Amino acid sequence: MSTQTALNAKPSLTLKRRLKATPAKVFSAWTDPSKLKRWMGPEGIEALSAETDPRVGGRYRFVMRGADGEEHDVSGVYREVVPNEKLVFTWAWKSTPERESLVTVLIKPDGDGTLLTLTHEQFFDEAARDRHKGGWTGTLNKLEIYLS
Repeated sequence: MSTQTALNAKPSLTLKRRLKATPAKVFSAWTDPSKLKRWMGPEGIEALSAETDPRVGGRYRFVMRGADGEEHDVSGVYREVVPNEKLVFTWAWKSTPERESLVTVLIKPDGDGTLLTLTHEQFFDEAARDRHKGGWTGTLNKLEIYLS
């Protein structure tokens, strides 16, 4: 890797989870607002609203509230939508819209379940990546429970 490439590289994270659900059910959990509200956000975070328009160029928005009462508002645009296989979308918090990052959710059949790979890249810094790693880990725990 050249020095310039290393300087331009931004932190990223990848999490994998085997889910006891079909790819279609996993995809629906990510794209149906009524389902998203049941699991989006880590432990202790309540999803207040979820809006989705899962098509290329469509927008989504999630509003969540922490135990401290603080609201967390995140939204973005779908860049790629392949039903039951893949979602790619931008991710930006209302509080820091200039820190847009990118999320890729890959959904692959795995025996009688699904292997989900979530990659979140282009973080502003390592601290943002580390906070999101904790958030996504808790969120995927809730998704796993929701789908079981």
